[in-house]
Amino acid sequence: MPSIISTDQLRFYINRLRERLWVKPLVACLLSIAAALAAKLADGTELGLILPTIKPEPVETILSIMAASMLVIATFAVTSMVSAYASASSTATPRSFSLVIGDDRSQNALSTFIGAFIYSIVALTAMKNGYFEAAGRFTLFILTAIVFGVVIITFVRWVDSIARLGRIGTTIAKVEHATAQALMLRQKAPTLDGIPVVSQVHGWAVFASHVGYVQHIDIAALETWARKNEGRVVIAALPGTFAAPGRELAYISTCSGEITENDKQQVIQSFQIGNNRLFDDDPRFGLVVLSEIACRALSPAVNDPGTAINIIGTLVRLFVLWNNPPPKTEDEHAPKYSRVEVPEISIHDMFDDAFTGIARDGAGTVEVMIRLQKALQSLVLIGDASMQEAAKHHARLALKRAQLALNLAEDLATVCNAAAFASTDVSPGNLQGLSGEGVQNHRAP
Repeated sequence: MPSIISTDQLRFYINRLRERLWVKPLVACLLSIAAALAAKLADGTELGLILPTIKPEPVETILSIMAASMLVIATFAVTSMVSAYASASSTATPRSFSLVIGDDRSQNALSTFIGAFIYSIVALTAMKNGYFEAAGRFTLFILTAIVFGVVIITFVRWVDSIARLGRIGTTIAKVEHATAQALMLRQKAPTLDGIPVVSQVHGWAVFASHVGYVQHIDIAALETWARKNEGRVVIAALPGTFAAPGRELAYISTCSGEITENDKQQVIQSFQIGNNRLFDDDPRFGLVVLSEIACRALSPAVNDPGTAINIIGTLVRLFVLWNNPPPKTEDEHAPKYSRVEVPEISIHDMFDDAFTGIARDGAGTVEVMIRLQKALQSLVLIGDASMQEAAKHHARLALKRAQLALNLAEDLATVCNAAAFASTDVSPGNLQGLSGEGVQNHRAP
């Protein structure tokens, strides 16, 4: 396998680091120590002759106040963030946790508070031990004033952000943004920079070595193996697929027809398998998470159909984005990896992920079913043939579920009217004059 990490692989690892709360605070600590000690460099110059003289006591007082307050603020920040994370998991879905914990503004605020605390401790210790001379003390005073200003601005901005972090609207927006990024990334490379599946004979099957979800595929590594062995690789498990021993990850073949166990292990290592699905390379996961949020809102314990209606609008925006890919340049038309065959994502699977749960759990809520039918009708009008077929199919399924769940003839008639574009089984005219009992008899089996 290649020793050099590809750009796509590097992006995957960077995104994983962004989900770790300790990375940015560690960087801030290192920078704060360097800044506190860098003031000593001014003592070796002629700045001491022209800069004002600053006594040690005022600087030590400011640093002492900062050291005492920053630890308290950092502790308060951690408590508020943990509370927001718990709120996001309980009000939305636990699958959104990685997006909430990766909030840049909260991580930057925590890093700033911890960095300021470390800076003040290091600088105060150096001051009390006479480490700085006149120029160094003045430089340290200026640095301390700058750090103090940054802390105040960061705190004000962070308070505004933490008030929204974990709220259902903010969580939905984060999931929508992550899903849109994954969709656009897949639009640019529908086959992950490989080629569409054309092989009739797939070759030797390579199976997963442990249980989990395919999180990322290193296509560059597979291409390197295929070129080295004059073979081909056919991907059988896209990111998001549940992998287990006995589940094919890929099919491999070589000109010689010989496949060693080492070849299989190299191919398996190109598949990153983890316990959880990730948003990065798995657009369908974002649709699943949005559907889960809507289903939770439709549960009897929550009873919030407005959130489900909001999710339906979000899903329409995402499918419109998917249906209108940006124009490709000449370089983007040529596949980068010509020996790796990758299937494209199925629009029918995407619709299953997005709308099945909402139609099932919202079948008895007339306003949700009306909005769902209108949303699917919008996708029929703007989509290509595949999207139109998928939208009509789910509109018919949603109507059948509504027929089984709605008890009032007028409600069912309204839903049928909204669904007339997709189903001819039930028309509003057929329901006129029907009593509640007639509607019950008219329901689809």
